[in-house]
Amino acid sequence: MDGNQPAAGPVTDTERVPDVPDVPGPVAGTRRAPDAPGPVPGTGSATRRRGAQGTRLLLLEAAAGLFAERGYERATVRDIAERAGVNQALLFRYFGSKKALFGEVVALGSQEQVHSTPPGELFEVALRGMLGHCGEGPGDRALETFLRSIGDSDEVTTAAREIGDDYARVLATLSTADDRGLRADLALSWMLGIGLMRVVVGKQPLADADPDAVCALVTGALGALLEDLPRSAPPPAT
Repeated sequence: MDGNQPAAGPVTDTERVPDVPDVPGPVAGTRRAPDAPGPVPGTGSATRRRGAQGTRLLLLEAAAGLFAERGYERATVRDIAERAGVNQALLFRYFGSKKALFGEVVALGSQEQVHSTPPGELFEVALRGMLGHCGEGPGDRALETFLRSIGDSDEVTTAAREIGDDYARVLATLSTADDRGLRADLALSWMLGIGLMRVVVGKQPLADADPDAVCALVTGALGALLEDLPRSAPPPAT
């Protein structure tokens, strides 16, 4: 059976999912039932809550991590459910499809970062999210998800484009020029290009470069586009 198809058999709202056995990698460890309190291994700050809302949260956080690590196509429904510690049929119950789940993940991730970050800090916060996975929330890897999933399908491309629109609107506020929309798109394109070469391609020396050094060089050079963008401290002399 394909990993993106729902499991056979009925699933009830009161279903108690049995303990999931330990598996290698980020989901190793003892799983608890969905209504048991406590952190979820491999899903950041998620906590077990009662009922459908708790299960949706577990699936969203598991999907956010896997989409960022593997991209849309390679993150299967089976793997998402396994990381969340629930029956994969529940994913289809609460989201309808993997595409719908992806759309919600990227929308929530980008909105969280865009709305919770001061405009002057958004560029560097988003760049650092791609350079070093420094945060815990889904927003910290929203653009990495963009990079790994773009082109997988028309629906995914549309969702990824909406992420870019959210960031560009905020970045445009850092310039007073008449063409500030274009400037914001150019800044975003440079950021995504850096992420592509580091995260997806693994181009050296960028792939192993210190995030502080990269941020300092990039934000310093972007002053010609976004004049109100704060500059990081210059990298230490070598």
